[in-house]
Order: sequence, then structure tokens, then C-alpha cells
Amino acid sequence: MKRLVVLGGGESGVGTALLGKAKGYQVFVSDFGKIKENYKNVLKHHEIEWEDGGHTEANILNADVVMKSPGIPDKAPIVKQLKANGVKIVSELEFASQFTNATIIGITGSNGKTTTATLTHHILKQELNVGLSGNIGDSFAKQILDYNYPNYVLEISSFQLDDIEHFRPHIAVITNITPDHLDRYDYKFENYIASKFRIAMNQTAQDYLIYDADDEVIEVWLKAHPVQSTLLPFSLKKDLENGACIENENIKITIDNNQITMPVKDISLQGNHNIKNAMAASTVAHLLKIRKQTIRESLENFQGVEHRLEQVLKINKVNYINDSKATNVNATYYALESMDAPTVWIVGGQDKGNDYRELYPFVNEKVKAIICLGVDNSKIIDAFNGMVDVMVETQFMSEAVKIAYKIAEPGDNVLLSPACASFDLFENYEDRGRQFKQAVRNL
Repeated sequence: MKRLVVLGGGESGVGTALLGKAKGYQVFVSDFGKIKENYKNVLKHHEIEWEDGGHTEANILNADVVMKSPGIPDKAPIVKQLKANGVKIVSELEFASQFTNATIIGITGSNGKTTTATLTHHILKQELNVGLSGNIGDSFAKQILDYNYPNYVLEISSFQLDDIEHFRPHIAVITNITPDHLDRYDYKFENYIASKFRIAMNQTAQDYLIYDADDEVIEVWLKAHPVQSTLLPFSLKKDLENGACIENENIKITIDNNQITMPVKDISLQGNHNIKNAMAASTVAHLLKIRKQTIRESLENFQGVEHRLEQVLKINKVNYINDSKATNVNATYYALESMDAPTVWIVGGQDKGNDYRELYPFVNEKVKAIICLGVDNSKIIDAFNGMVDVMVETQFMSEAVKIAYKIAEPGDNVLLSPACASFDLFENYEDRGRQFKQAVRNL
């Protein structure tokens, strides 16, 4: 019996443990931190061995294969030891994908991947039996065990791509690439770019890579590192023979001379970044032969994603907007770009090597006050010092919202768009977003 050791007892770890056990592996789960009660109960119920609060080396180094959860860096001592011993380490996607023949649509990128994945799933599910997983919802491994859908839309982070070997999506999407998670990639942008492009490394000419042709980073990388897949670019600026572009206020998608068009104004999600997300999702749908009418209707009625420019409430004519999912500078760039009124901006958290300079034009033009919400706000204060009249620091969401309430005037926006990770004060970006919404409702 082969031994599967799972490092990390979260969503992807527990999902992999359940699938591994069902496929006849002897399974052991080990978490250096604490495993949440609900996950512990699942492991106990399925009689899977586990430990938390540290790693017992003797029970780990004897593995035939190790599934490493995406949150665990290669620098972790146990990972270094496994590598030194020549033990095979894979990601959940790699482990799980060997047990399915599904058509896989893999979506990665620094920003927009959750919206694009959710929108793609929203369109496809009208006509196909399709699961949504990866970095979102129930783990891929668990869904293969429970449902084994014939199609999957997977939102994929660079961390999940770092440990793949044979994983091969039939359709891959790269929404954009901007500096993010550089702390995990030795502060070398090219390491992060290479990681994102692993999504296409096993693709053949029968597979497709959909990507943003306005993104210079992607264009430059593709010229230097050609891929096997059939390329389908999308662009707001270029006229493209194949792929998606804008013509006379319409999105035009062309694949092998087969064309569909739809008015930009009918898309429910507004903003240039969302037009791109819609282009990517529609190109996937067009490839999978979804009817034009279905694609159009789905784009018109899609509601968006929680914590991504989510309208919370209007109080005294002030608009409160939750963009907690903006965990990097580029995501906040889109948020500030879309603000159409003076804005009180709540920013801060765990910095991942951020460069705030690209935000300067918007901050000068639109931001009237900055509320720093983090354990260490010095970098943000240095970056924006002198640009706004009011700059305040706090470590409590409830206080941040109360301060914003005092500063904001009728017609203003209050925007939570942190540009940083949430782990200094919150469990994750969802926790941060929910606390914001609760604090707004308590005003």
C-alpha cells in the first residue's frame, strides 16, 4: 500500500486525504499549526491519522508521495528535508488530476482570477455539467471524490502551480501578471512570472492559452519562452484576428473564423478590468461551443464576487465598498481607477514587497483621506505622506470604519481596498471583508 503524507490540514489538505484514502493510499496528515475543529472531525470520521502543532519526521519522511498545501513555502524545514531525501512532492492539483478525465479550464493571474473563474463557471453551467474549484470553494480533490464532474473550472494560484508535474488544463487562462507574492519568490519577479506560466507547460497544440495581450509582461515572456498551445489573446487596445477585442463598442470574439459579438454596455460588471474578465470567460465558453445567446445572457445577469468591489450600504449618501480581495497593488489600482467620487481609502496589512507608486495619480486625484489598517503602516505612510489632508492609523476594523464615517461627506465613497495580505490582523481576506461589512452595518 502506497503511503501518502499530506502537509497542511486545511481545505486542500483534507480534500486530498479523503481522495487518497478512497484510492487505496495509507494516509497521514501533518500540520505545523492548528487544524480547525471542522477539519479534525472529518479526518476522525474517515479514520485518517493526523497530527497538528508540529511535524513528526519519522512519519513523514517515509512517504511515497507528499502533497504539500499551497500555503507552505519551499523554505519550510520539513520540505527541505523531504527534498534532500528525494521524496516526491506534488500539489493538490497534480495529485487529484490523475483521478479524473474531465475537461479542465485552469485560470491563473495576479488579479481577476476569482471573478473570471466564477463568471466562466456561471456561463458554462447553463449548458454543461461543470464544477468550480481550485483556490475557491470545495477542494478539487474532494469534488473529484464527491461528484467527478466531466468539466472543471479551476482558479489556480502560483503556489498551486509550483508543485505540478503532469497537470495539463485543456484551456488555460492568464488574466494578467503584476508583482505579487514576491516574498515567496526570493523577491525576483521573473521567478513569479515563470511560476504562472507553468499552467501551460504540459499543454500541446490541441490545447489553448487565453491571455491578456495588453499585458507587456505576458507578451515579453511569450516571445522569449514560446508555448505549444494554440494562443487566443484578448485586448482592449489591439485589433486581433483570433481571440477577443473591441470593435464599435462591442466585444468581438473570433476562433477559427467563427465569430460572436456583444455590446460592452450590456455587461453587468463595469470597469475595464471586468471587460477583460468577460472577454476571457466568453472565449472559454465560445471554445466549448456554448450558444451565443447563453453567453450574452450570462454576462448580463452575473452578480459578481463577494469582497471584490462589493457595494455594502449607502449611509447618509456615502457609499461603502468592500474590496477586501484586493491583496496587491494592482488590484487596488483597478479599484481606485473605478472610483467616481472623493474617496476615503482604508489600506494596509501584510506587505508583500509592494511598490505604491503606480497609485499616485489616483490618490492625488480621488483620495481625500487614508486610513491605515495594519500592524506596521510605516511603508504606506512614507509612500503617501503629503498627498492627502488626513492620514490616520488604527489596528481595528470597527475603529477604521468609525473614523471613515466621521470624515466622509454626502456623495463620497468609503473604500476598503487594502493592497496587502490580511494575515497581520485577520484570518484571511474574507474575514477582513466580513468585519468591514459588519462594522458598516453597525454604524
